[in-house]
Amino acid sequence: MEPSAEDWRVALEALVTRYGLTAGQGDQLALVLEAIARDESAPTSVRSPSEAVDVHLADSLVALELDALRAARTVADLGTGAGFPGLPLAIALPQAEISLLESQERKCRFLMNVLAQAGVENGRVVNGRAEEWSDGAGQQDVVLARALAEQAVVLEYAAPLLRLGGSLVDWRGRRAAAQEAAAALAAGELGLELVAVLKVDPFPSARDHHLHVFEKVTQTPARFPRRAGIARKRPLGGRADP
Repeated sequence: MEPSAEDWRVALEALVTRYGLTAGQGDQLALVLEAIARDESAPTSVRSPSEAVDVHLADSLVALELDALRAARTVADLGTGAGFPGLPLAIALPQAEISLLESQERKCRFLMNVLAQAGVENGRVVNGRAEEWSDGAGQQDVVLARALAEQAVVLEYAAPLLRLGGSLVDWRGRRAAAQEAAAALAAGELGLELVAVLKVDPFPSARDHHLHVFEKVTQTPARFPRRAGIARKRPLGGRADP
């Protein structure tokens, strides 16, 4: 049976309670869900609020369990797509400036519309690639990445953007030893260090959800970032087995 509108609103209210959000923030999150449901061109296959409340909102907001994110003032969401995880976190963290980085102009237009509809004043859309975003270099307290690329590639995108002491939060599913080994080698080259792999339960049916947290412990060498596209073609640490 398809969940009713009341069901997703109940799930949303549970998220508001779980993360100590205000009723106004809950209303903004509801507006995000409604905007995605209305727009047939929304860049996501999950548009129904009954699904999106879990797959998009709950999976994004689970990062609020990290102290580093709650304390952040500058946050960048790499390859944000339809706005996740950065858009819900911008609503939850009004004190932070959250940059939604997206290379496709069509998706950027969608994001700007949703920000306006939901009244999110601390979110801004950046149309560009992580490797070419010079204005953000060395400025971010936290960088977010969800379902973006192999972990070693994500590390190379994130490291130049982080300030010293800043954190990368990388959303992953089931743990993969080969990818993690390649990422460890990449981290050593980039000035990053793995500080935690947290198994999280963002919603009742979630399985094998993990947040990998890296800290920038030394300055990233000046040779990074490499030219756009090189990190994917020639990832640091070698290409992980599929």
